[in-house]
Amino acid sequence: MASQLVEEHRSGADVHTGHELCERKAREFLAELGLPDGLLPLPSLQEVGYNRAAGFVWLRQTQSGGVTHTFDSIGKQVWYASEVTAFVEKGRMHGLTGVKSKELLIWVTISEIVVSPSGSKIVFRTPAGLGRAFPITAFQLNPAPEAEKKATEEEEAAAAATTN
Repeated sequence: MASQLVEEHRSGADVHTGHELCERKAREFLAELGLPDGLLPLPSLQEVGYNRAAGFVWLRQTQSGGVTHTFDSIGKQVWYASEVTAFVEKGRMHGLTGVKSKELLIWVTISEIVVSPSGSKIVFRTPAGLGRAFPITAFQLNPAPEAEKKATEEEEAAAAATTN
């Protein structure tokens, strides 16, 4: 079904191939949508497509069995299929296919990802509507400029306090 959606939305889409270009383009479109740039850490990307008119994205990997990634800061394992698709809008991915999260001993399908209105949390929802929120920083490769500035200010304040 996901491949059918890709073919339906390929016309008029920006399609990129090649691992390095795909990795960069995936991070760029995530940032453009207000989503953390490390949300889709796919190590073997071969194709990324984004149909802006339809709000549809897809990511294809060379690994046919998918790949598992662990977000160390929150201790969560996430599995990404060889093809991940979603409809997107600012701060939200819905109709998501190809993503599962390990909860206790079972893999749970993720169908929606939404950034909270405050921008500090990201919520993952199942098809049944159940959700779980995590700090958005757990999914960022590069800290946001404001967060980086705040961390630098805190480090400088701590250094100043120890020298006095």
